[in-house]
Amino acid sequence: MSSQPRIAIDAMGGDEGVRVMMAGVALARRRHEGLRFILFGDEARLKAALDRHPNLRAASEIVHADSVVDGSEKPSVAIRKKNSSMAKAIAAVKSGDAGAAVSSGNTGALMAMAKLALRTMPGIDRPALAAMLPTLGDNDVVMLDLGANPECDARNLVQFSVMGAAYARIALDLEQPRVRLLNIGTEDLKGTDEIRDAAAILRATVLPLRFDGFTEGDKIASGECDVIVCDGFSGNVALKTAEGTARFVTDVLRRAFTSSIRSKLGFLISKPAMHLLKHHLDPNNHNGAVFLGLNGVVVKSHGSANDTGVANAVHVAARLLEEDITRRIAADMANVPAFARPAPMLEPAAK
Repeated sequence: MSSQPRIAIDAMGGDEGVRVMMAGVALARRRHEGLRFILFGDEARLKAALDRHPNLRAASEIVHADSVVDGSEKPSVAIRKKNSSMAKAIAAVKSGDAGAAVSSGNTGALMAMAKLALRTMPGIDRPALAAMLPTLGDNDVVMLDLGANPECDARNLVQFSVMGAAYARIALDLEQPRVRLLNIGTEDLKGTDEIRDAAAILRATVLPLRFDGFTEGDKIASGECDVIVCDGFSGNVALKTAEGTARFVTDVLRRAFTSSIRSKLGFLISKPAMHLLKHHLDPNNHNGAVFLGLNGVVVKSHGSANDTGVANAVHVAARLLEEDITRRIAADMANVPAFARPAPMLEPAAK
């Protein structure tokens, strides 16, 4: 672990900014003593924060950043901020000073900056945003794309399947992840031409995954598959719906258990089960979405994540570095048919 590349931290991102980011990174450092960090942000504030985390101070380097990307800024505006903490964190990955970047900042800006600086891997048209979601099965499920690409063709969906399976083999420790495409039905004739064409390619291609056809929205949390693939529009709607449903369930239960004295007594009896439910639904325990398909590791922590959530995002970055996710994806893409990969760039004609 001592030789592990450093992780670049955009310390100014997120709803709480420096305080929570530093607490989360310090927690990750306690869990993984070999981790080292480059912290990007306001130097004075970062030094003050490190005084509260001596275990982190010895493993960190501070790089001052003049500006911060605001959560409401458009990507086209944010990418002009070359000296922002977010831009400098990504630049550190590009230069090789860091092996991965972690940010809790503006998702659209982070994707735009990462794609512009790191570029997509050979064989990949577009990067995809992937995250782990809780299920009723033995494992969580990897889902992508969650918003980076609102419209996708069959080739994109095949590439996402390969990238998602590579991620699942690392995160879930599976040799043959079960992959399904999100659809409006499980029958072969259901769905758009793009989804059906992607399914045909996946069925005919030998890959380190098990393609199991289609799944529907109500089966996302069933645990019946390990990777769910869809376009970014559908994925983002599904993700936000799941998050809203989780909040709805917890709010309804809280109201029910405080509605009367008898209900409060019932809560005391069922308190262990309620703690288990809260832990299972807490997004901090599944924090750390990944931009797959780039020439470098970039992890997006939720803006409202607490220190545990930030630590989990750092853990995701460290694990992907250790397992060399980019090499795995590149090796798997070599088995994908040529028509499902990007066309090679043509050399300019000689004058």
